Amino acid sequence: MELGRRERKKQQTRQAISDVATTLFLERGFDAVTVVEVARAADVAVQTVFNHFPAKEDLFFDEPGWWAGPARAIREAPPAADPVDVLEAQYLKETRDRLAVGHLATWKQFVRTIDDSAALKARRRLNADQLEVTLTEALDERSPDHLRNRLVAALYAAAQKVLEERLMAVLPDDASSVELDQAQAALEQAIAQVFAVLRRGLA
Repeated sequence: MELGRRERKKQQTRQAISDVATTLFLERGFDAVTVVEVARAADVAVQTVFNHFPAKEDLFFDEPGWWAGPARAIREAPPAADPVDVLEAQYLKETRDRLAVGHLATWKQFVRTIDDSAALKARRRLNADQLEVTLTEALDERSPDHLRNRLVAALYAAAQKVLEERLMAVLPDDASSVELDQAQAALEQAIAQVFAVLRRGLA
């Protein structure tokens, strides 16, 4: 359904604030930048920032796909679909989307910014915990085997962590477009390998 003019304007404002905040955070570090500075750089009121992002950490983790996407993918999949296949496809889609919009180029800087901030590391752990909870709930809606569902969710979270570590290892600093494509190819190879191991473990 096509968005109305008012809703499009809200989304454009939100994206503009997010883009400004991300640039400042990556340049100076999360803790060194205030919400007031973000608002000033985005040419909006501080309250406008908080209307779109309830907490400062939300300005940094502004794309919920990594955390909310797996549960959504499970709920939208056909009843007969294998959950591991669904989760692999979802993870692969997220990585390709990240490459397409240019986020892979700043991925290492993004991760280092998290590592330099206690607040961001705490939020990332919270997000990861929430991923397991929501994914388990989505799996429980498809199957009554709660213990297995809980295990699948935990293994998916672990797989995500392993694959992000792999990406940090294969992605050069200041990578060219060719190197970005090569890093993506290496990551996709690792994705296939990790999910194959996950399937064998759950067989």
